[in-house]
Parts: sequence; C-alpha cells; structure tokens
Amino acid sequence: MRIPPFSTHRHARVAGMLMVCSFLAPPCAAWADDDPESLDIMERQMEHLQQQQMALQNDLMAMRQQIARHRAQTGGNVAVAHSLQVTGSGGHVRGGWVPTEGHTATAHMAAGTEMETHGRTPHIGGTAASPFEPADTPTLESVVAHREEDLISHMANNNVGPHNRETVGAQSAGALGNKVFHLGPVSIILGGFFDAAALVENRQVSSGIFNYWNAIPFRDSSNFHTTNFNGDARYSRFSLMARGQLNPHLTVAGFVETDFGASAETTNPYESNSYVPRLRQAYLTLDDSRANTHFLIGQAWTMLTPDRVGIVPRQESLPETIESSILAGQTWSRQWQVRVVKDFLQHRLWTGLSIENPATIYDTTGFGTAGDNGEYALPNGGYAKIGSNGVGLSSATTNYSNEIAPDVIGKLAWDPHWGHYEVEGVVHFPHDRSVINGVGQNHTAVAWGAGGSMILPVIPHRLEVRLAGLAGRGIGRYGSVLLPDATLRANGAPALLSSAQTTAGVIAHPNKVLDVYGYFGMQRSGRSSFDADGQAYGYGNPLADNTGCMTEGSNLNSAALGGCTANIRSVEEFTIGAWYRFIHGQYGTVQAGTQLAYSRVHTWGGMGGAPTTSLSEIFFDFRYLPFQ
Repeated sequence: MRIPPFSTHRHARVAGMLMVCSFLAPPCAAWADDDPESLDIMERQMEHLQQQQMALQNDLMAMRQQIARHRAQTGGNVAVAHSLQVTGSGGHVRGGWVPTEGHTATAHMAAGTEMETHGRTPHIGGTAASPFEPADTPTLESVVAHREEDLISHMANNNVGPHNRETVGAQSAGALGNKVFHLGPVSIILGGFFDAAALVENRQVSSGIFNYWNAIPFRDSSNFHTTNFNGDARYSRFSLMARGQLNPHLTVAGFVETDFGASAETTNPYESNSYVPRLRQAYLTLDDSRANTHFLIGQAWTMLTPDRVGIVPRQESLPETIESSILAGQTWSRQWQVRVVKDFLQHRLWTGLSIENPATIYDTTGFGTAGDNGEYALPNGGYAKIGSNGVGLSSATTNYSNEIAPDVIGKLAWDPHWGHYEVEGVVHFPHDRSVINGVGQNHTAVAWGAGGSMILPVIPHRLEVRLAGLAGRGIGRYGSVLLPDATLRANGAPALLSSAQTTAGVIAHPNKVLDVYGYFGMQRSGRSSFDADGQAYGYGNPLADNTGCMTEGSNLNSAALGGCTANIRSVEEFTIGAWYRFIHGQYGTVQAGTQLAYSRVHTWGGMGGAPTTSLSEIFFDFRYLPFQ
C-alpha cells in the first residue's frame, strides 16, 4: 500500500511564498516604513501565510495517522530510505533528517529551507520507489515518523504547546538555541545565557537571589531590622546537547547544563566573588519513535515537577520568576534518576515511571547532638544515627541522610485539544538507626505523596492559568521552602510530618516581546512531638520556647530574654513581574525583567505564642541569550 501524497502543489506554493518573504524581508521592511498602508497589507499577508503553515502541519499530522493505520494493516513493515537532514534556519539538506531544537519538519519545509538533493526531487509520499533509488531521497516515513522528544512536544496540539524558548520558564527548564552544528553524524546544539541579577530586600538574608525562606529572621535578630542589596552574575548558564540517529526510529542524546551557583570555602564577596561551577543537569536520553517509548538516565528535573507537554525533558512547567529558588510551594528537585515513559493515542496520553535519588530532611529540635556525624541524643540515654558527613569529594559540612531505597515516582499526563493535565505520586523510605543501652536497631518509615497540575490556555498562546499541588507525609523536601520530612520519635525512629504545597499563576504574553506574570505559592508542614522529663522534643511542640522571638537580642542565649524555637508551619509568597525582550535578531536575544515578591512565614505556637515574620523583595535582571 502506497501512502498518497499530501497537497503537494498547495504547500509548495506556501513554502515558496514564505521563502520569497524571508529573502525580501529587509527591502520590504524599508519600503513599508515609507508606506504604512503597505505595512498593514504585508502583515495581513504574513498572517495568511501562517495560517497556511498551520494547515501544512495539520496535513502532516493526518499523514502520521494514515501511516499508523497502514502499519496496523501490514504488520509495521514499511520500507524506509535514508532521510532528510535539516540544519538550522536556511541550512542545507543532506542524508539523515534531524529537526532543530524546538522546530518541526513542517516549520522548516514551509519556511523555505534550502534543500540540497543533488538534482533529484524529494519523494514525500510513501515507501522508496525501488531498492536502487538514491539513498538521500526522503520518504514520508523518514520525514514524519523520524522524530524525538522536542518534535513530539510540538505535535501535541493541546493549545498550550511547548515552551517558547525565549521565555524564562523555558530557560529554567533548559531550553536550547535554534542553531545546530555538526560533528560528523552527531548534532551539537548550544544553549544558555549571560545573567546579571540584583535584588533589594527589607531584611538581611545572605542568600542573594536564592530565597531561603527558613532563614528569614524574626524580630529577635538584628537582621530583621536591616535592609540589604545584593547583585551578582553567578547564575549565568551554559548548556549543550549532543545527539545522533542510531536508525530512522531511534535517537540518542546527551544533555548537560551548568551555572556558577555553588560556593567554595574560599568564595567571598569582598574581592574575587569566585563562585564555582555546579552541575544542574546531565543526562542521556533514548527515544524510540516506533514503540513510542522514551528512556532517561542521569540528573534531571524530578518527574514530580509539573510538565507543559506530555512527560518530556526540558518541557517542565516552571515559573518565569527571577529568584533562583523559583517560588514558594513549587514542586521540584534536580536529581539522579532512571525514567521510562511511554505515550499513547498519538501523543495524547503519557505514562511514566521513575526511580530517583532519595534524601530526607530531619528536624531535630530538642534532641541534643551525641556526636558530630549525624548522631542525636535520645531522652533515654541512647542516640539516633540519621546520616553521615560527607567524605572524599562530598561536602564535609553536609550531613547525608541514611537511605535504604530510591524514591519511586509515577506520573500520568493527558494532552487533549485544550489544556494539559497530569497526576503523580511518590513513595519515599526514610531510614535511620538507634542505639539504646548498647543495642542497635534499624528503622524504616514509608513516606508518600500525591498531587497533580494543569495548564488552562484561556487565550491560547496569549493567556494561561497554571495550577499545581502536592500533599502527603514525609515529602517536604520536594517543595521550594525545604520544610522537614521527619523528626524523631522517643525510640529514634523517623516520625513523618504531613506536608502540602500548591501554586497558582496567571501568565500573559501581550505581544512577542513582553511576558507578564503573577503567582501565589504556599507550603505547609504538620507537627509531631513528645515530652520527656520536662523537655520538649520534636517539631511544633506546644511547649517549645518562643518567648524571646519578638525581643531583639534574645538569640544571644540570655535566659532573661528567653529563646525562639519557632518551627515553621507555613510559608506563603505573592509575586508579580514582567520580562521585556528589547533586542532580538540573528545575534541572539537581550531581555530585562523585574519582579516584586512578598513572603510571609507562620510558625507553630509554643510558650510565648506563634510569631510571624515577612520578607519584601524587588528583583532586577538582564540576560543575553546568544543562541536564541
């Protein structure tokens, strides 16, 4: 059975018009400046061409469905010739079609991409005509079915679509540029930006543009009464992807991303500001377009992070905020994982399973240290061992929690014709050991969480609403605030804390150069405590000493002034901001942004009440994206 060709004449005409327009853009623009009426006519013509381009994409989608039916009838035996390689915009076509990051075959063909076929007409309409047909003649199978995760995301017609790579949400997820370099059969794509950010805040919190809500001071600290300015370029970023085609259906890719967000022992803000590179993401992907399966191994955004399209790397739904801690209540982590994803129903339904690196944040309020290596004294004279300080190339000042098994995460995503919807769950296994009267015992708890997210395209590609949430027990570390997962019981076993977090946002794109957003985020923690011999133990204990939280200087350990335990109950953040791309061209994009943020911290009540505190911030940022 031969697949009939699509409307070749009509779409060739569209491609030709677009190519002519691209070549004549400079003189046309100059002529339009002298004739405003002509400019209006050109804009209407361009809008019509864009509609024709969308029609071409819909035809390609219809051909994919026709191929799928043909496979079902023939058992999947469709001959495939060598495919067509499309480089960046205006590039050449040679054997082995590889779509550029964020571009579909449709976009390249309709944009009049120069095709070098050595005098032969490309065959786009079925199987190869004969075994002696030239190897570089593309077929419908090679053009449409030869895809990878970035192409899949563009084929999901959910009125949400993949990230526009110029938006900050895309940059947070790891967007790459639109220029492709070739090293033999391997394609290299670069991404990243030069960043210069600053903030002014009404409290002294020495974390730069990374919001560390746990350190927002109460009135007992002089930092509460001091404003602060900080600026640096440490979040400048560089990323790279290398990918190749193992066969017409199998794509392998490696992705790495780094910035300078880490600090060495010698880093100081007084002279060199020598912030050091850190690993953000580094992973390998393997995508099989015939089986519709996708494999990922390495360090990436946890699969719990909300997505924008399907379950696709670099399509995580992240706020457009300047603060590098993203937003209070945001569900995220970047960690090692092994992920397997399969999509069904023409990329509408997605299922994923991931095993990921575990970690447990313990609160040890009331438990004195029994050693300097993760050991805490219990009321009965024993101690609990919850972790060990790093050795070798790990940080010697960080206590790494004991873990017995990886976290297990599952996700289901649905992309109908309007919106993106997903549900997910996680199981975590906090593990420690206690020693009482010379007898040791291991303890393992089962933590869990469930949640979901949705993106509602109120005005497709112009105005959207994002909602997300996660709730459970022992999963506080998956929220931006980093509230604890657990405290300790009297016998040293983990006592899981309930947890809930949510975000809601409205994002508008009034035009191609302006993005405006507003978000609310919240994260809460439960409590677990006990008393022994007049001593308060655990998180949120009603007998905790909060008597000095409102008196400046009480943190100097004066018995007369009291103390300030103040375990956090919840953190809320309200923020608005905007980004303006004031330079955009063949040399990249330059954009500026500003953000206003207000955070409020509520605590569990104790002796002396339940104190609160707050933080107000103004962020500024300039970014140059040379590859976008």
